[in-house]
Amino acid sequence: MKKVFLLVCSLLLVGFSFGQHKRGNKWIWGPSIGWQYQSGNFLKASGWGLFAPNDRQYVKIDAGANFTWMRQQTTVIPELGLTYYLSNRLVFPFLKAEVTPYTVTPKLGIGLLSIIDLGIGYGFAMQTKDNFKPIKGINGSVSLNIPLNFHLY
Repeated sequence: MKKVFLLVCSLLLVGFSFGQHKRGNKWIWGPSIGWQYQSGNFLKASGWGLFAPNDRQYVKIDAGANFTWMRQQTTVIPELGLTYYLSNRLVFPFLKAEVTPYTVTPKLGIGLLSIIDLGIGYGFAMQTKDNFKPIKGINGSVSLNIPLNFHLY
């Protein structure tokens, strides 16, 4: 988990440096809510920050939690994510990586102006949570990203 924390901190620093534009650093940020299926149904909630490293692409960093009810218990699993939007047209194709203490999930998908994201991927189990089933395999997700400080670059 230390390595994941250091990776996210490094990505944030890189993001701040690449996110500089002619008019200064212009991060867009807000909350996100969504649904994911990976060995069961999860409600996803997170906070995110998005910046433009150039005039055509975006990078989003998010941190949040996955909530589920499985095996007669409520479970909350923390998650970190990094999304790279490949274009800034109406439909944004993206590559994403999500990491939890139990799985690593690469994804690809499309986003509608990065507000609604539809993704599919495959989760690779790193370890199994005590008294829980393994979280691995095919992954599908839908997310609604709500920008709180939207602005045009």
